Amino acid sequence: MLRASLVRMSAFNKLPAVLPQLAYPYNALEPAISAQIMELHHSKHHQTYVTNLNKAQEDYTTATQAQDIKKQIALQAAIKFNGGGHINHTLFWENLAPQSSGGGQFPSSGKLYDQVQQDFGGLDGLKKAVNTAALGIQGSGWAWLGYNPQTKKLETVTTANQDPLLGYVPIVGVDMWEHAYYIDYKNVKATYLDNIWSVINWKKAEERLASA
Repeated sequence: MLRASLVRMSAFNKLPAVLPQLAYPYNALEPAISAQIMELHHSKHHQTYVTNLNKAQEDYTTATQAQDIKKQIALQAAIKFNGGGHINHTLFWENLAPQSSGGGQFPSSGKLYDQVQQDFGGLDGLKKAVNTAALGIQGSGWAWLGYNPQTKKLETVTTANQDPLLGYVPIVGVDMWEHAYYIDYKNVKATYLDNIWSVINWKKAEERLASA
C-alpha cells in the first residue's frame, strides 16, 4: 500500500501535467469546505495551473531546441508558479478526507502520534503552530507541516504564492489563497483554519511521514 501511495504522489512530477481525480465527491467535505468551493477550486483553479504549466513547458522545450536562452529565462517564472500550483494542490487534495472516511481522526498511537508529541506536545500544539503560521502569511501562500530531514523534526513552514515546499517532506499543507475559503468564510481566516482540521487525512499524513 505504501509503495502504491508513493507512486501516486510522484505522479505530479510527470509532464504533461494532468488534473488529478479526487478520491471523494465535491460535497464530501461539508460543512468544513463547501461543494461550491471544492468544484471551483479543483475544476477551475487547479485546471488553470495544469493548462498553463503544460503551455509554458511546451514553449520552454521549443525555446531550448531553438537555443533561445532569453526565452528560456522568461518562461521560468510561469513554470515555477504554475508547476508549484499543480504540485501544491495535488498534495492538498490528498491530505483532505471526508469524516466518513476517517477525516479529522488523529491516530492515538504510532510514528506520527509520537512525532507530534515530541515536536509539538500533542495535536493541539500542532494545530496552534500551523494556524499561527498560516495567519501570519501576508498575501497569498501556503502553511505547511513539514518533516525536516536535517533536524528529523516536524516543523511549521510557510511558502509564498504557489512556491512548493522545498527542503522538507510535506506532511500536511493548507491553502491560504482566498479562493480556498472566501465563499464560505469571507475574511475570517481563523474559522477556516479551525474547521479544516476536521477533514485532514491523517492516514495520508502517516504515509508521508513513513516515506520520509
